[in-house]
Amino acid sequence: MNRSEAKFQNTANKMNKALFKLINEKPFQDISVSEICSVAGVNRSTFYSHYENTTELLQETHNKYMKEFFDNFDVNIQEHDLSKIKVEDFVSDKFIIPYLKFIKKHKRIHKLYINNLTIFNIDEFYNLLLEKIWVPACKQKGITDYTIINYMSKYYLTGMSAIINEWVNNNCEDDIILICEIIILCVRPEKE
Repeated sequence: MNRSEAKFQNTANKMNKALFKLINEKPFQDISVSEICSVAGVNRSTFYSHYENTTELLQETHNKYMKEFFDNFDVNIQEHDLSKIKVEDFVSDKFIIPYLKFIKKHKRIHKLYINNLTIFNIDEFYNLLLEKIWVPACKQKGITDYTIINYMSKYYLTGMSAIINEWVNNNCEDDIILICEIIILCVRPEKE
């Protein structure tokens, strides 16, 4: 990366951080380009050389948020030998609790996300989860039919999302351990 590209990226990072900060203070719809520029320490023309509007910045910020999520998840996955993990292990506290902590840390962004799915490329996120987590885990356990893996992951993610979205809508007031136990109970009711 040359110096010009580095400067461009540094400015984009400042605006992403400014948006993260502002989202934690007020609804996205109330955030103006002027406020983002003020917090980021850039001028409006700089903003518009990077983005057409605040929604475009939000999409980029969300992509960085998802990268942080996957980076966080990768660290947790690397602590375990995937060849010894059963598909149902993904419905366990060792995977759900770090995820819930991440969501709680970024609850306003997550709430914005669940209330504005049309802004974000949900299919891209789903495909990353499917390829990074579900396909390898299922294949290691002999489940190789992609259609079956796809349905299994949809079932898990839809149910888990419903619980998490309710938790986020309640400002993450309920204990993370309780939410984890509820998810496990719903997905694996036979587990004691």
